[in-house]
Amino acid sequence: MKMNQKPVKLTGANQSSEKLFTIIEYLAEQKEPVRLQDIAQSLEMNASTVLRFLATLTNCGYVAQDQETSRYYMTYKICSIANKVTSRRGLREIANPYIRALSNTLHEAVCLAIEQMSQVVYIDVIDGPDQMIRTMQRIGNSSPMHCTGVGKLFLTRLRPDQVYGYVQQMGLRQFTKNTITTVEGLLEELGEVRQLDYAFDNEECEIGAKCVAVPIRDYTGQIVAAISSTGPIYRFTDEWVERYLPELKKTALAISRELGYTAED
Repeated sequence: MKMNQKPVKLTGANQSSEKLFTIIEYLAEQKEPVRLQDIAQSLEMNASTVLRFLATLTNCGYVAQDQETSRYYMTYKICSIANKVTSRRGLREIANPYIRALSNTLHEAVCLAIEQMSQVVYIDVIDGPDQMIRTMQRIGNSSPMHCTGVGKLFLTRLRPDQVYGYVQQMGLRQFTKNTITTVEGLLEELGEVRQLDYAFDNEECEIGAKCVAVPIRDYTGQIVAAISSTGPIYRFTDEWVERYLPELKKTALAISRELGYTAED
């Protein structure tokens, strides 16, 4: 499986099909019904061409026309297609080939995690060459969010008052001397993570082990999962991070794009 970061321009691509999908994407971005002339002008297409495509989409049930204003808008039919795709192919199945390739590149363990009930849950784990994976990072196991790289990424989705609520509910258990144990310290750390768009576990769960994590986003741009690589501190040096962080980011972006994320890297 080739994991291209951006769509490949295929030879022999059908221009009519490209125009059709351009119209679909344009309509999907609009907050209210749009006039035919506005669609044509915005997409720099001939109005008669746009009308022909709109007629096809309307006949198929993907577009409807307001009877009073004659403006066009997307129906929810296309959502049924998306639901069928996501129901057949879950996050783990999408991400697995990518994180396997990443583990081979890094020669280190790689984990895929989500957040459930204010905890990190690992849904896929690829062991490194020396099989250095902590017990808590086995598939199905859960970990606290305040002391894990992936957990910190999930916590960046919260407002400060929600972070206080998280701490009140879950606490800030100390695992090592490096574990963050105050709300103020956690908020400061999360501010830095938001700026960097990646996070570390610097021996905060276990002395001798370090982790770097990057976010996976869906079509809304929200963080829905994260991948991380874990290894001993004598290998996870600043030089290692500088060398391999781009690979982690590239992999996370590829997975994000499979989930519909469209922002550029």
